[in-house]
Amino acid sequence: MASIDFGRHSDDYAAHRPGLPPSFYRRLDAVTRIRGSRSLDLATGPGTLALELGALGSSVVGIDTSAGQIATAERIAKERNLEDQVHFRVATAENTRLDASSFDLVTASQCWHWFDGDATLGELQRVLRPGGVLAIASYSYLAEHTPVTRETEDLILELNPSWTMAGSTGIHPEWIDAVIRGGFRLVEQFCYHHDEVFSHARWRGRMRTCNGVGSGGLPPSEVVRFDEALSRLLSKNYPDPMVIEHRLWCVVARKPS
Repeated sequence: MASIDFGRHSDDYAAHRPGLPPSFYRRLDAVTRIRGSRSLDLATGPGTLALELGALGSSVVGIDTSAGQIATAERIAKERNLEDQVHFRVATAENTRLDASSFDLVTASQCWHWFDGDATLGELQRVLRPGGVLAIASYSYLAEHTPVTRETEDLILELNPSWTMAGSTGIHPEWIDAVIRGGFRLVEQFCYHHDEVFSHARWRGRMRTCNGVGSGGLPPSEVVRFDEALSRLLSKNYPDPMVIEHRLWCVVARKPS
């Protein structure tokens, strides 16, 4: 497998990959006031979560290791007139190069498994203000519940049998102990399901961003082959649009005052 770079399909990522549902932001706002806060979004990708926080009144910095993702995020911020509210830069979660005690909130969505967890938690202890909040979230389609997702993963494995992330349950209890070991106090863990509506075109775009496909899993010619096979599968077996069940899993913790 080639090195993972979600920037290879950044436009697909921005257009087709779902962000966290609005209910997530309401739940987070009940723990720490978003409006008027200063937030840091780790592995921001095309800025999906960072821009939502900005639209809700937070002053946000989004970081990512992919220059392609950052370029897309900056473009979308300008399109949404949020470039003064949300700023982006290339950096790692383990070494943000940002000022100490400068953030009220740190978010990490769909990315924690890519980090050195201990090093990242140490860095977040540094950049969060006393009493600051960390929210780690995942938002996963459920192959166990939806036939189209199982068949899509089977298709990926036909072309990329070394892919190891098929069949995810979207449940991460290990995050709870990790944040406690990292010196944070657990506020809550919550989990619920949410239905996402996908057209065939949107599902194909979302799967091109998968780390087993277009973000490092397959060479470009095989990505085209996968996309064509997926298009045939969808046209033959599934309605357009489709409802695909997702699971939101989130751990919220606070830096001690």
